Amino acid sequence: MKQSVRTYILTMALLASASLAFLIWIAPAVDPADFRAVVTLSVVALGTHIMGHTLARNISGSVSFVPFLACAAISPNWMTAVGVLSVSVVVQIVRQRPFDRCVFNISQLTLSVSLGILAYRLFGGGNLIGASPIPYLAYVALFLTFSAVNSLSVSAVVALSDDRRLGDVWVENNLGTLAYDVLALPMIALLAWAYVKFGPPDALIVAALLIGLRELYNVNLQLDRANQELLELMVAAIEARDPYTSGHSRRVSEHAKVIAQIIGLRASATKRVAIAALLHDVGKIHEVFAPILLKPGRLTDEENAIMQTHPIKSEELVAKVSQLRDVVPAVRHHHENWDGTGYPDGLAGDRIPLASRIIMFADTIDAMTSDRPYRKALDAGAVRSELIKHRGRQFDPTICDALLSSGRFNELFKHASHQSLSHTQEVPRLRLASQA
Repeated sequence: MKQSVRTYILTMALLASASLAFLIWIAPAVDPADFRAVVTLSVVALGTHIMGHTLARNISGSVSFVPFLACAAISPNWMTAVGVLSVSVVVQIVRQRPFDRCVFNISQLTLSVSLGILAYRLFGGGNLIGASPIPYLAYVALFLTFSAVNSLSVSAVVALSDDRRLGDVWVENNLGTLAYDVLALPMIALLAWAYVKFGPPDALIVAALLIGLRELYNVNLQLDRANQELLELMVAAIEARDPYTSGHSRRVSEHAKVIAQIIGLRASATKRVAIAALLHDVGKIHEVFAPILLKPGRLTDEENAIMQTHPIKSEELVAKVSQLRDVVPAVRHHHENWDGTGYPDGLAGDRIPLASRIIMFADTIDAMTSDRPYRKALDAGAVRSELIKHRGRQFDPTICDALLSSGRFNELFKHASHQSLSHTQEVPRLRLASQA
């Protein structure tokens, strides 16, 4: 683990301890009713936490924040923060997390709830037991503070670990679940109201509905992940026909995602570009390409003409899946050049779909950073020179400028392949260095 990450985790632990100590200092006395509320809702939170779902890069999520925040609204004091800390400790023990990760998870959740409680009190929120209706301004402050601290602290540790920008990590890990989090807002209020109005039994009924909501979300998440894994499995099966290109499509997909983020595409659009990039060569499963892909030498003009039909074959396959029809144009046109000299349709300029222009960059970069029969893989400097040379000819000049000026340009070389691409591997045709 990097020293910067360890320092960050230690800082989070100190901040969590300080925020808990401050809560004890400003409100040391607690009522027995507070204790009962914390125990009841902590049990609910423990159940939802253990049933958590996996997001990305081993980041897990759950709807445990709902009972946590309901408890914070009912009893906005140090007792709730201690309840959150206790649940976190149990969860980390059950899941047998590494020590550093345990410390971080416990610290960031305790800090998020403690600061949320302080925001709630700052905006006039008080103990709801025996009180008037929920003070909504304070309630919203509680939710926003918790959400901001929780999501930013997790994104920051991933950004430090992977040397990525905080904003990009936050978007990747949180934007897709933002709607579900907002929809959970009334559930927090309902759970708090049910507990205060009717007591623990009715609160547990609401909690059962909460678990149902969690299961619905988790099913959708699992379906989405299964679809992605099936696509990757299909692409891997296709690439298995030519072992020299193993992993090519997945690398192109990762490159395309980075380039899409660099030029400012939204998360949803970036995801579709990555899917199109993953599928850009699926047409090569067609039997007409098999003998050509296995040929050890240079291709004839006739064989080149056949290989240039693979974007059309890819388009035909992708179009058969209704949920992928929006990426069909991107797949068909990923070999179109900016100056109109590409194929299959000779499109030029802005007539080429934006996703196809992005894939052209990603595909070419992977080709240039892979060993070829007649040259070694190019380094970042050589790739930069080639992109500049063919700017406005093969490549969209606007995307080219944004890519070359971005601090993320070197991310495209972290996982560069040093496998040899076969003689017959069809790649975007840089007229010199990366020509097939």
